[in-house]
Amino acid sequence: MTSLASAEDVRRGFDEHDYLADQGMSTAVFLSLRLGMPLLLEGEPGVGKTAAAHVLARCLGVPLVRLQCYEGLSASEALYDWNYQRQLLAIRLAESRGEKLTEADLFSEDYLIERPVLRCVRYDGPHPPVLLVDEIDRADDEFEALLLEVLGEGSVTVPEIGTFTASRPPIVVLTSNRSRDLHDALRRRCLYHWLEYPEPERVCAILRRTVPAANEDLITSAAQFVGRVRTLEVDKPPGLAEAINWVAALSALGATELGRDAVVATLGAVVKTVDDRDVVLRSLDG
Repeated sequence: MTSLASAEDVRRGFDEHDYLADQGMSTAVFLSLRLGMPLLLEGEPGVGKTAAAHVLARCLGVPLVRLQCYEGLSASEALYDWNYQRQLLAIRLAESRGEKLTEADLFSEDYLIERPVLRCVRYDGPHPPVLLVDEIDRADDEFEALLLEVLGEGSVTVPEIGTFTASRPPIVVLTSNRSRDLHDALRRRCLYHWLEYPEPERVCAILRRTVPAANEDLITSAAQFVGRVRTLEVDKPPGLAEAINWVAALSALGATELGRDAVVATLGAVVKTVDDRDVVLRSLDG
């Protein structure tokens, strides 16, 4: 496991994995590790929140366990579930042999399915994994309350078996696009960092790392163009992820400069709705 003993260590470690973290991000990650507190990352879509958790896991040399949140996410999908097919098969085999299974026989660890949270709690490796709770703002209030309880206790109770407590609590990173307000109780339990869309200079530096085949003129022009698109009246302003995908698309087509034809041909990598496409095309003609 790589030691991230300072904010500068975090910055260097992220840099080695082509993630250019600024001072605020590096400090937030370091303090989360040092204090053992979950880290809540908020920002517009595509600014690198999810990628930060992946890079952190790679820096530490530990597994990343991702829990993708969505409306209606239930405890059985986040914590644990039972393998009902295997249980049914066991019942039928027992009946064929004239045996009788008890509830304890059926609800044992043999039939327990670990979902992301329980998988992290029961992880027995030498170092704790990174638990990524992605887009927590998309989950319901009830799930948020459940997650708050698990984070507070560092354990998961399976009524049929007992309580599993993490010997080393997982490193928790939560992301939010602010589609709804999170409860104050969850925010208070976390360290917080807001990820801004990077300045054009930093965007260019990131593009050089992620799309090395693109030339400097194309990178500079694309970074400036995406910045301009973000100032237009678009429903979904492009993030850093879109900028990377766009330059990769332009490079794949052999483009060396940002002409109108190249922009129109690859605009689907930047904007994701027909209305936004029309807005951008009108700006080109204006």
